[in-house]
Amino acid sequence: MKAARLSVIAGVALVGLALAGCTGGGSGGSGGGDANANLTGKGPITYVQGKDNSNVVRPLIEKWNAAHPNEKVTFKEQTDQADQQHDDLVQHFQAKDSNYDVVDVDVVWTGEFAAKGWLQPLKGDFKMDNSALLAPTVKSGTYNGTQYAAPQTSDGGILYYRKDLVPTPPKTWDEMLKDCDIAKAKGIGCYAGQFAQYEGLTVNVAEAINTNGGTIVGDDGKTVTVDSSEANAGLTRLVDGFKNGQIPAEAITYQEEQGRQAFEAGKLMFLRNWPYVYNLAKTDGSSTVKNTFGIAPLPGITADKPGVSSLGGHNAAISVYSKHKATAFEFLKFLQSEETQKFFVTQGSLAPVLSSLYDDAGLNQQLPYLSTLKTSIENAVPRPVSPFYPAITKAVQDNSYAALKGDKSVDQALKDMASAIKTASSGQ
Repeated sequence: MKAARLSVIAGVALVGLALAGCTGGGSGGSGGGDANANLTGKGPITYVQGKDNSNVVRPLIEKWNAAHPNEKVTFKEQTDQADQQHDDLVQHFQAKDSNYDVVDVDVVWTGEFAAKGWLQPLKGDFKMDNSALLAPTVKSGTYNGTQYAAPQTSDGGILYYRKDLVPTPPKTWDEMLKDCDIAKAKGIGCYAGQFAQYEGLTVNVAEAINTNGGTIVGDDGKTVTVDSSEANAGLTRLVDGFKNGQIPAEAITYQEEQGRQAFEAGKLMFLRNWPYVYNLAKTDGSSTVKNTFGIAPLPGITADKPGVSSLGGHNAAISVYSKHKATAFEFLKFLQSEETQKFFVTQGSLAPVLSSLYDDAGLNQQLPYLSTLKTSIENAVPRPVSPFYPAITKAVQDNSYAALKGDKSVDQALKDMASAIKTASSGQ
């Protein structure tokens, strides 16, 4: 399971990169030019994705190829490093390479690639049937009102807790903070997420802001909205957690694995992390909490609504430069089929995008976190779908990290964050 989730953690490791052309240009995602070419083309295609750690891609392609001898798929395997995957795609798009037909797209890349005119709009004859999918996954592949990427796998944050210490998991942030007295009495940390200065910090800060009803940018991916009272309340919650010791000081260094290891070692009562932790906490020889931890949705502000997770996962998109787009479109539908989605979750522990699978009794018996994960994904919000995402995440990381460390006030951090995002979105 750990290997299966490495690609997701790598996706979360994407930081503000010095990326070529992140400030606009291209066809602006208008669907002109190459987007109108080769719409009926059928034939062999290439599928490009990061390292297949969980061995799900090759068996699926073998199955497809057996049924489509004249439209075979070749798998182009990239590295397991998200930034290298991204740069490889950018280079081939810039070269208008027709050999990259279907590409695996991290949910935070959609806006950038679509704005550049590199992804085939999924409309008209290429309109996907999204009726059976979890709605937030569709939104993650949509930019400026048009869908450009088809949800393939998803992910959402969940709360791990010590059920031997807290029999009933907290539904609100305030309830969780009250429980911190129990952790203090036991001499362990209360709550941690991912607070090191990397993409995981953007995930956690976005969750705090979104849970409080705030946003970072508007639906257009450009208008700055982070300078709001709701965003202030969300970031203040995390800053106060560090100030008051409810979040242990060492959590400022935590990425996914450091938090998991601390929780498994019995040093934390609550941990925000991804579903991949579940199986490891149950099976790791070093885990001290195998039989004493539970899972729950992230805590919200009020008991009637769970916290808002940042949406994880990967989507599949068709390159506008593909010569066999009709075949590519059929391959997208194959990736979303119930049989393929079931294979993703059973073979690779990858969260499916089909809503019905989360209610499958057999799957829930095999993977007890599925119902909790469904709640997380149903209430999830994608990180900003923006052509300026690298600049946005850098602004969030730099300024929220300074606030968590006490180097900036929350007011100043949000002001500087907004200013940096405005500069990036104006192309300066």
